Amino acid sequence: MTERFEVTRRFEGKVALITGAARGQGRSEAVRLAQEGADIIAVDICEAVPTVTYDGVMRADLAATERAATELGRRVVAHQVDTRDFDGLNEAVSDGVETLGRLDVVVANADICSYGLLWELTEEQFTTMIDINVVGTWHTIKAAVPHMIAKGNGGAIVMTNSIGGIRGVPWLGHYAASKHAVIGMAKTLANELGEYNIRVMLIVPNAVNTPMGTDTTLHATVAENPTLGAIFMNALPATQTEPEDVAAAVAFLASDDGQHMTGSELIMDLGKLGR
Repeated sequence: MTERFEVTRRFEGKVALITGAARGQGRSEAVRLAQEGADIIAVDICEAVPTVTYDGVMRADLAATERAATELGRRVVAHQVDTRDFDGLNEAVSDGVETLGRLDVVVANADICSYGLLWELTEEQFTTMIDINVVGTWHTIKAAVPHMIAKGNGGAIVMTNSIGGIRGVPWLGHYAASKHAVIGMAKTLANELGEYNIRVMLIVPNAVNTPMGTDTTLHATVAENPTLGAIFMNALPATQTEPEDVAAAVAFLASDDGQHMTGSELIMDLGKLGR
């Protein structure tokens, strides 16, 4: 965590579940919430996904997240599990809640990205994208929400989204479809869970400085297609957002500082959507 962030203790005595926690945004979110006092349930697939071009997550990455949170004095329950596997995910979440005693915050962060013109995508590319980004997010909610309701403490759910959930993005049609679906789930869930004082929000970053966000696969294609490529331009001079910036925004949304927010989108896109 960089020193420019003032770290308070807004999550003392609380427990947070983070999917895709092994590295990148997920690790930064786990570390940030641990710094602020939360115990952590961390899950990640810890293996390569064949349809993506960036390096897969390893078991050592999840261990590094677990170590970072433990060194902050927090309890951690970590599981290698694919969010597409509901039974495995449900078991991991239940184990975490039983061990740590409660569940207050869910960060549904696990997702993937790959590239291609929509009509040229393979069946595997499209279905894998939907299975991880949409079905995996739904599984996370399905596994976590009953515990949150049963404990009766309210809480917050933050779903990782993207500008691809708000506009059509060339070469990312399947990704955009998945992120539009996540927005629909989040806004519906905000209505369904309001009576339980469980809030549901969306974090909407642009490209983030993670292995997924720094994948150069699309660079040459964008450069060769200036008409379509212009959609990727930012208003601000920065080209990427740091994962610590996203984690700080997630901590705000999930804390009592955001207590009157639900069904909301927090956009941190370097001004891209304003173009």
